Amino acid sequence: MSSEARTTGNAYPVSLSEIEFPSAAVSVSQLLTSLRRSALSVTNRLRSIEADARFVSQVADHYGGLPLIANERCGSWYINPTQKAGSVYFKSTDGHTGVWEFSFRRLNLQVLQIARQRGGCIIVDSTRRGKLMPDALSKTVPIWTAVLNRALFPSEPAYHPVQFPPNFLPPSEEAQIEKRIDGFVKTFKELKLDLDQLRKDLGYPIRIAWANQTYFYPTTLQKGVGYNLFVLCSASRRVHGAEASEGGYIQGAGDDAEKWSHGLTPPVFWGNRDLLSSTDESDLPDLIQELISKTDSHNNGDTKVGVHVRPSSNLFICQSRPNDLSIQGDYDLVIACNDNPDLSTAKKLNLGCGSHKLGSRDLRSALDKRLNVIF
Repeated sequence: MSSEARTTGNAYPVSLSEIEFPSAAVSVSQLLTSLRRSALSVTNRLRSIEADARFVSQVADHYGGLPLIANERCGSWYINPTQKAGSVYFKSTDGHTGVWEFSFRRLNLQVLQIARQRGGCIIVDSTRRGKLMPDALSKTVPIWTAVLNRALFPSEPAYHPVQFPPNFLPPSEEAQIEKRIDGFVKTFKELKLDLDQLRKDLGYPIRIAWANQTYFYPTTLQKGVGYNLFVLCSASRRVHGAEASEGGYIQGAGDDAEKWSHGLTPPVFWGNRDLLSSTDESDLPDLIQELISKTDSHNNGDTKVGVHVRPSSNLFICQSRPNDLSIQGDYDLVIACNDNPDLSTAKKLNLGCGSHKLGSRDLRSALDKRLNVIF
């Protein structure tokens, strides 16, 4: 109400000039921001992840129980830890248009034996709103597959072409990718890996299928004799509009978890789904911190056994508590990724790496500077 209306004693304005309107631009902007924040709530993300995880389980059933492999970091959200057979790390950036790459830092050879033992595997990933599948599944893994098939099975030319999803990429892009494969194979062989052993680990060439909530392709393809079937599963339903129009469903809800999860991890989520789903949004941050603290306290009491890294004879990887000294007696040298470098000793080299995405970059930089100590 205007000052004139108040001074005359009228309870309501009697003309348009007496009505005070708030800024329409500000109110609409605030409303849209509020709606988007509500649509992208932690509650909606976790419900969306559960819905997509049910689809992933259906894919596993459809393909005769092939083992589920998470493409980290997003893929682990969509697989119950009791069903997760392993992890890989295929980056979508290696498949971005014009910069297609075969990563020689992320060879993902750990999946070969799993595939041989089970006749293949299902690699699970997701992507943001509007896309049917991430570049990791449409290009990065197909590039990797073509390189391995050519390098390990030169006498199986039927498996040498790059296998692309149907009617997904422009023919010109497919042709440009195909031209790069021989160069990737040459560099792969120059790594001097034991190709005979890798061939035994995999057993047969790789054949690719795609599974998403729009289609399965090839429709009737199943695991069989003479090849390992790698099913590239995009977990999330494709959404064309805004999240607010989807009734709370968020495509790719597990992506970029550090921005929304308050520290929640897939194992903690899967171990406490019912409690998390029944908790109000406003109470979730405190609950998540409580659950993480309990998990950390429990894990700190565990003894972590080193996992042998093949094909080396003396390299092991394990988890340990910060500044833990108990494992030093088992090894000639312990390299702790996250501990304080100032506290290093003759038998323990602390690298002081960060966490999340920056951690791997820190690790490469730290190792480059300390190779003389290690070797």
